[in-house]
Amino acid sequence: MRRHKKRKSKYNILPQLRVEEMAAEGKCLARYENLVVFISDVAPGDVVDVRVTKEKKNFLEAVPVHFHEYSEMRTQPFCEHFGVCGGCKWQHIPYDTQLFFKQKQVNDNIERIGKVRGHEMLPILPSDRVSFYRNKLEFTFSDNAWLTKEQIDSGVELERRALGFHVPLRFDKIVDIQHCYLQPAPSNDIRLAVKKYALEHNLAFINLVKQEGFLRNLIIRTANTGDLMVILQVFEDRFDLLQPLLDHLLAEFPQITSLHYVVNNKGNETFHDLEVVCYHGEPYIHEQMEGLRFRVGPKSFYQTNSEQAYNLYKLTREFALLNGHEIVYDLYTGAGTIANFVARSAAQVVGIEYVASAIEDAKINSQINDITNTHFYAGDMKDVLTHDLFAKHGRPDVIITDPPRAGMHPDVVARLLEVKASRIVYVSCNPSTQARDLEMLSELYDVVKIQPVDMFPQTYHVESVALLTLRG
Repeated sequence: MRRHKKRKSKYNILPQLRVEEMAAEGKCLARYENLVVFISDVAPGDVVDVRVTKEKKNFLEAVPVHFHEYSEMRTQPFCEHFGVCGGCKWQHIPYDTQLFFKQKQVNDNIERIGKVRGHEMLPILPSDRVSFYRNKLEFTFSDNAWLTKEQIDSGVELERRALGFHVPLRFDKIVDIQHCYLQPAPSNDIRLAVKKYALEHNLAFINLVKQEGFLRNLIIRTANTGDLMVILQVFEDRFDLLQPLLDHLLAEFPQITSLHYVVNNKGNETFHDLEVVCYHGEPYIHEQMEGLRFRVGPKSFYQTNSEQAYNLYKLTREFALLNGHEIVYDLYTGAGTIANFVARSAAQVVGIEYVASAIEDAKINSQINDITNTHFYAGDMKDVLTHDLFAKHGRPDVIITDPPRAGMHPDVVARLLEVKASRIVYVSCNPSTQARDLEMLSELYDVVKIQPVDMFPQTYHVESVALLTLRG
């Protein structure tokens, strides 16, 4: 059998490239001869030697290997794990500059992909908190921690059991985290206490390649009500090992209001199809927003920046221009947070979501807030959004849509063009797919205004809210 030799790259190290500007997904752009080079982990104004990691006909991808000049745009990262764990990739960029590039990202996508013109582009809404803003973090155990070159070269024998985050693009390598700036107290203390106990009692950390071990995953959820949820995933059903650890956690952190465990011996850490056992306290926590309480269970989705989620929802309600008489359809409603948030300003809200468990959460969130004008349905959007539904609840005056990163399926866009609601408020976590959908909707709709919202400081991610009105 003839083996094909791997084609040798024309490029290896490209010397002294000057980084010109930010590009998509947090990478930066430079040029080499007639090619565009996308470089990770740099800033506009840096002069770097880079190593090519991917070669395409019209562009290259590369990583920096040596800096000749550092950009004046840079700032000092505040986290010791910056550049290794894969989170907070923009810590080296000042926050005002992050906001500038996020605004530019939204505007470029809307104009270039969406071909939208004549709209009002509002200034990006910053996050009041730029650290400790997340209400949920997920940590992974590993018996084979990722070591930096400096650690390897030190010659010191290091503890290889880790509890932290995945190295980018490596499912099997975990960075052991000492201090994380993403989630408020007592998140760091809980993680460190779990690891300390595990080391002292010689509990086996999972081997992610061999799929063997005991401790697997730790999830911490902190709520703005003061509620605190901890979920511990284990690979083996060994309650004799698990119970003392859970009791130790409760003794060390009596503020835990909801403590759970999951036995998960699958090939991955997802547990939506597994039993979650509530070991202590209530089986859920609560978030609060404008007098409303939202119940959050171990499997529930909730926006991870609670403070900025409130601003996002206020903006969505403002864009919807509700006067109390409208029928609102909330597509991709999730746990019904937006639907319940706008319900008091509308005659009726119909929420649709394909995850059945999320719809059950949405119904509960209406019940605990005494909201009686919401109706929730689970199923594929294009299958649920039918004439039978319109006959039952009326055709929508306003549609709110908050799809996943992939945006809306073309069939859903086609259905919206059939429905012809007076207004559409499109909430997006991916400006490029939002722009694509806005172009399809431009057949009947004009984009009036767009508001970028920063939900995730220190990252390149940005949300965007667009108001569309029906022509004619």
